[in-house]
Amino acid sequence: MAVLLVFISLLLVPLNPACFTDPVRSQSPDASGPFPPRRVGDGHSLLGWSHFRDAPSPGGNILDAQEKVSPIINLKLDSRKKMLTWNSRRNVTWQECTIDAPLDPPISQTPQVAEDGTYFCTFSNSVLHRGATLTVNVTSEGREFQGTLTFCNSGKEGSGAVNFSCLIYDVRFLNCSWARGPAAPADVRYHLYMWASLHGNVSECAQYVLDPTGTRVGCHFDQLGEPQTTDNYFFLVNGTSNETDIQFLDFTPFVATEIEKYNPPANLTARNNGSYYVIQWDNPVTRFNISSHVLYYELDIQRKGSFSKRDPVFQRGENRNEYLMPSSAVTGVHTVRVRVRHVYGDAWSDWGPAQPFGFPEKNFTGFLVVLIGLVVGAVALSSMGLMFLCKRFSLKQKLFPPIPQVKRELAGSFTPTQEMAWDGDNPSAGSQEPEDFLTVEEMKLFVGGEAEMVGPAPALNPYENITAVRGRLGQ
Repeated sequence: MAVLLVFISLLLVPLNPACFTDPVRSQSPDASGPFPPRRVGDGHSLLGWSHFRDAPSPGGNILDAQEKVSPIINLKLDSRKKMLTWNSRRNVTWQECTIDAPLDPPISQTPQVAEDGTYFCTFSNSVLHRGATLTVNVTSEGREFQGTLTFCNSGKEGSGAVNFSCLIYDVRFLNCSWARGPAAPADVRYHLYMWASLHGNVSECAQYVLDPTGTRVGCHFDQLGEPQTTDNYFFLVNGTSNETDIQFLDFTPFVATEIEKYNPPANLTARNNGSYYVIQWDNPVTRFNISSHVLYYELDIQRKGSFSKRDPVFQRGENRNEYLMPSSAVTGVHTVRVRVRHVYGDAWSDWGPAQPFGFPEKNFTGFLVVLIGLVVGAVALSSMGLMFLCKRFSLKQKLFPPIPQVKRELAGSFTPTQEMAWDGDNPSAGSQEPEDFLTVEEMKLFVGGEAEMVGPAPALNPYENITAVRGRLGQ
């Protein structure tokens, strides 16, 4: 009889786990809640299933059928809180719960016990939209048992929202944005839900942002409640359509202090103390009361008019923010600007206004241009002076040419020649030796040209006169 009861109990265990789906995927905002807890059933339900493994039994005796039944009952999942709960029908000596989701490593933890004796495990840092398998392992009366629940995100693949992000700005406002899924139908209608703590109240977005086609792609929250440094924002986006089920999208908690976009740092100054330029600024006003040491600053210091760029300077926040730059490293006018983010966040603030510092450099380029101009001018004047002197010297030569040297030549006398008679080869008595004459060359001067030399007057042949006299005497 006992063997028969054991066989019947084994038949009640499904061979394959069923897929548990949750209203979180398609709950309408008009319903009582966006995704209320869903009872999964006990260990032999089609929504949640259990099986057990036999442990070695002492002496090989057949145990009672009741001892073969898993002690795990009422296994269920609260998909909003990501809390797995169950009860135990017998005493257990050891328990462990595990979640195994695609793309994430398995996470195991020891269950906690509520006041009513319910066991629970919370997997707030896991996501369910890719599906998950949750298991409970227990040991009871020397045997090991396991309960398993498989969670599915039913709906058309690619219909859920994508590229989700949220940002706190101006201390008190929150904006979230997403894009429609690539396979979402034309009439898809997305819904965004938010709650600020694991057990906090859930609220749906009241101010949706629409794209040109009328699809909801964003949300604006202007009522965030009193800020707490321990705030973790939980978000979930699901959707509805008349054509198909829409897959939901959930996330790990958003740490509120890390998603705030700060305003630019104020009161940026730069002064010179002789050795350093002291750059100072104030910490921004933040929504949460956080330490200044979790602020992370970037300083952009550049030389004005330079094409080369300096590397940015990164610095953790202090109660009094200060950066020292050696005065020797500052030549010419520089500018500095600052922005800030949380050290563990990604949202940089906008750049603050640029603050100039340093002194203008002497205009060596202009001085060099003037110097080159003076040199060129001096060379030009010198060249002109030399040209003038050369021209002047040439004109003087033309105006006052040198007197040519006198040439001695034998020439005839310009005075009447004394007639004499020759007797053979001997001159007559009383005759004088012929005198030598000097002839002077005559020169004609031409303006703008060389002087034209006029040759010497032809010398008179004294013997021609003598011949002429003899002729007359012979007549």
